[in-house]
Amino acid sequence: MERHIAMDMVRVTEAAALAAGRWTGRGDKNSADQAATAAIRKQFHSMPIDGTVVIGEGEMDEAPMLYIGEQVGDRRGPKVDIAVDPLEGTETVASGLNNAISVIAAAPAGQLLHAPDMYMAKLAAGPKLAGRLSLDDPIETTLSKASAILNKPVSDITVSMLDRERHQDIIAELRTMGARIKLLSHGDVMGAIEAAMESEVDLYVGSGGAPEGVLAAAALRCLGGEMQGRLLPAGPPDFERCLRMGIPDPHKLLTMDDLVGTKEVLFVATGVTSGSFLNGVRYLQEDKAETYSVVMHSANKTISYLRTIHELPVQEALVQGAAM
Repeated sequence: MERHIAMDMVRVTEAAALAAGRWTGRGDKNSADQAATAAIRKQFHSMPIDGTVVIGEGEMDEAPMLYIGEQVGDRRGPKVDIAVDPLEGTETVASGLNNAISVIAAAPAGQLLHAPDMYMAKLAAGPKLAGRLSLDDPIETTLSKASAILNKPVSDITVSMLDRERHQDIIAELRTMGARIKLLSHGDVMGAIEAAMESEVDLYVGSGGAPEGVLAAAALRCLGGEMQGRLLPAGPPDFERCLRMGIPDPHKLLTMDDLVGTKEVLFVATGVTSGSFLNGVRYLQEDKAETYSVVMHSANKTISYLRTIHELPVQEALVQGAAM
């Protein structure tokens, strides 16, 4: 993919973050999500790509904007798969909490998994553990392997996961072994990515959204880390959805190649509310705002951070112009 696409993608996530940021702490997650989605969709139309949304807000009959299969871009550029979450952390923004982001992953057409909107069991790790663990192993085995590979006692291993009732058995097992646990109220994408960043987290486990798993896998590819996943269909209707979306074996262990393909991948995110990874939107005096974004390329393993000061009247005019 051409390098200029990365900067175009940043403009898209910035627009979504600026729109969603207005709803921080106002207790209205739906309006925050709608604002981000509308902004991101308008910006997409002016991009020089022939893009297809493979992960979006839902299927065509469920999502009026950014539905799976929607065509984006001016159709004159390269064919690209798009995975997008206009606002990862809707409840986070509504409550004024940390770590909400607007995020996009892109890859050459045919590379990204068309993940249905259902749960996925996940195991994410950084470069030192990549390729050396298995989601098929019991958590006790995974923890023991990680301890040996990282050359540190289990008591110094930190495992992160969403704070959900469905994870109580895993939490109990980890505590029995003496591992440290970091529980997240929200932020499935950022939680997995943190395992490959310079942080205290060594592993990310448990189940979360399958679309978020693909987005996180894109970032982990750029960071040299790894994501393994397995879809968790809740019943026959979910199983049929997998088949319709081109997944012949919904119970297959999904590797990085299954999730994000074997070619280059691009990951872009802009902070909406501040977190350990990105600062959130700051609305300044004189109709200005500040955003912080990250751009990751798998081809050269580069990670670039971007601080941008926006003239809001100009930004809003650009968004409106992109929709025309």
